[in-house]
Amino acid sequence: MFHQYKINRLLKLNHQHRRLRQKLVNKGKNQLRIIGGEWKRRVLPFASIEGLRPTPDRVRETLFNWLMWDVQNAQVLDLCAGSGALSFEALSRGAANVVMIEPNHNQAKILKENIQLLKSSNCQVMLTTAQQALPTLKTDFDLVFLDPPYSLDLWQQLATLVDPLIKNQGHIYVEADRDLRYLQLPNSWQLIKQTKAGAVRAGLFQKQNT
Repeated sequence: MFHQYKINRLLKLNHQHRRLRQKLVNKGKNQLRIIGGEWKRRVLPFASIEGLRPTPDRVRETLFNWLMWDVQNAQVLDLCAGSGALSFEALSRGAANVVMIEPNHNQAKILKENIQLLKSSNCQVMLTTAQQALPTLKTDFDLVFLDPPYSLDLWQQLATLVDPLIKNQGHIYVEADRDLRYLQLPNSWQLIKQTKAGAVRAGLFQKQNT
């Protein structure tokens, strides 16, 4: 009896050790959590790359509360996909199609793996820069995410390039580390909502052609 007790005790300790080891392994991974929609609470990995920072949960939740039903059946373009947090959130909430642009090979591979994991057939990953991809796109978009690496200061350049692809009354989400008024965005983009979380400034614009 005592021998069996020792065996059971050792098995239990071994199981606890394996669980703790797995926790430590998972803790080192970069992960994002989908907040709402079909894939609510799903956790997805992303690569460890300098400057890659998913939109904070609080800001993402605010954005999709602003958009509400406008994301349903929308054609979406993610100019600097990164972790894919915004794209996967849009898909989870009913977007018709999402184009993700990501120049980093490792992260683009992970994005494709996450698409397979979610069994999504309405999402495309383009392994290139936004500057190279935009002239090749023929679709008009209802919703665009403009969230480039802050250090590259690409807001004005990408906004100018993407503007012809945005439908009238389409929405543009812009995220930056500075006041949105200083980004020199197109005059046709009207700021309708904005928020701040720490150093992050975020705004929702609507294109209004005259």
